[in-house]
Amino acid sequence: MIPVKDNIPTLRFPLVTVALIVLNIAVFAWQLTQSTDPGSSTSPHISSVSQRDETTLEFGAIPYRLMHPGKDCAVGQVPSETSSIQGSLQVVCEGTADYRAAQRLPDFTPLDSPPWWVTVFTSMFLHGGILHIAFNLLFLWIFGNNVEDAMGRPRFLAFYLLAGVVAAYTQALLTAGSTAPVIGASGAIAGVLGGYLLLYPRARVLTVVLIIFFVTIIEIPASILLALWFFLQFLPALGQVTTSAAGSEGIAYWAHVGGFAFGLAAIKLFANRYRAKELEHA
Repeated sequence: MIPVKDNIPTLRFPLVTVALIVLNIAVFAWQLTQSTDPGSSTSPHISSVSQRDETTLEFGAIPYRLMHPGKDCAVGQVPSETSSIQGSLQVVCEGTADYRAAQRLPDFTPLDSPPWWVTVFTSMFLHGGILHIAFNLLFLWIFGNNVEDAMGRPRFLAFYLLAGVVAAYTQALLTAGSTAPVIGASGAIAGVLGGYLLLYPRARVLTVVLIIFFVTIIEIPASILLALWFFLQFLPALGQVTTSAAGSEGIAYWAHVGGFAFGLAAIKLFANRYRAKELEHA
């Protein structure tokens, strides 16, 4: 299901939502200028990592770092006797056997990452591909403008960033040993979706529905659409609990769940409920 638009008008231009969209696009455009060729990283010793992957490793939110503040990470060719990923180039972090083993090797290269708390924010503006950013920003535009309208601009920005922080730490708590960087705006946007669900449950969303080769466009109540979206995040998130080894990769479903839960819990602290009610019945 791909949402196209909702039926809730806005009272003023969604400046923060548009600014966030522009910033995400600008950062992604910068990522596209970076080489994807192996060995193009700025660190000459990392022979198998591209410049774009290096950016992801350095500015992404690595769960192990978030759960072990002050511990730095590196890229190294870890010996097979100490690693479950035998002889592979991987991210290793201080305090682990793999890190101690990799330190003795010539291609051990510390990542030039900002402090761990900075990566919580920088990770929100990095994306892994065109579809990743396209779907994120589509959801942000459709649902973010109304939530911003109900909160006001400063509160919406604070709400968005806090949702992203909660999302990152939810993922880190449940995949604490992982050294795979988490990137994307989806955790923060999930908070927006949770807030929208409580503010405008009776709103209707024009949605493209694809069932195998059948395509149609229908209006779906926001409560049903967003509840289904959450269900489709929560189920695979449960599966990640059993595959949370260091180096596990994939979609950060727990970040989506955590962001959405934050939106549900915090919306009444941020939004003007009277304005939301007025907008819903406009």
